[in-house]
Amino acid sequence: MNFDNFSPLTQILLVFGGLALLFLLVLANNKRNKEKRSGRNSKNFRQRIKNRKEEQHKK
Repeated sequence: MNFDNFSPLTQILLVFGGLALLFLLVLANNKRNKEKRSGRNSKNFRQRIKNRKEEQHKK
């Protein structure tokens, strides 16, 4: 696609529209990543390993 055919104003609007779209995608991805991380805060590595070892000894 050749953008030279568009007027300068249209080119500027397309650039800002593309940047706005990228910004919204980054915000959505950031929100999704925060939701994934929020569940990790309650996890305790030592406690999980201890529970796993206890389960193996019960078998």
